[in-house]
Amino acid sequence: MIKLRFFERSDFQQLINWMESPEFLSQWGGPVFSFPLTEQQLEDYLENANHHHSRALVYSVLEKETGSVIGHISLGHIDRNNKSARVGKVLVGDAKVRGKGIGLRMMKEILKVAFEELELHRVSLGVFDFNASAIACYEKAGFKKEGLIRDYMKSGNEYWSMWEMSILEDEWKAIKKD
Repeated sequence: MIKLRFFERSDFQQLINWMESPEFLSQWGGPVFSFPLTEQQLEDYLENANHHHSRALVYSVLEKETGSVIGHISLGHIDRNNKSARVGKVLVGDAKVRGKGIGLRMMKEILKVAFEELELHRVSLGVFDFNASAIACYEKAGFKKEGLIRDYMKSGNEYWSMWEMSILEDEWKAIKKD
């Protein structure tokens, strides 16, 4: 099992270590970060996050049994007026636990924060079209594809397209009952 804990300065080096290449950093962080990832970029990322009325909540994902940090996830663009937010920076960083359903558990935990704690109505995310395992995970968590944003971002000499996906409050409640 896992638990979410606010991302802290003490987690910076672990996250930096997981970013092995410019492509991996782009896939995880989109256009927000540049390679190599630095502590200053992470300081900027955390600025104004994780407070009572923040527009962003940034988490480390911990393995409950060991307390080890195994991943990262955020809920950003929190709009309390329109009751919406955006999941981002989803990473199962520890290669030893990949392929074991951790990503789905992470999504369920972040949706609990969104729908139970923040009482939001809509949660969205973007995922690159070549990331089949992430797309499958998000669909299993209840997200639906809304549309493909073609050539969304340039990485090296190629352009990456991105699926826009979302889940609504009533869809989440229906899945939660199952």
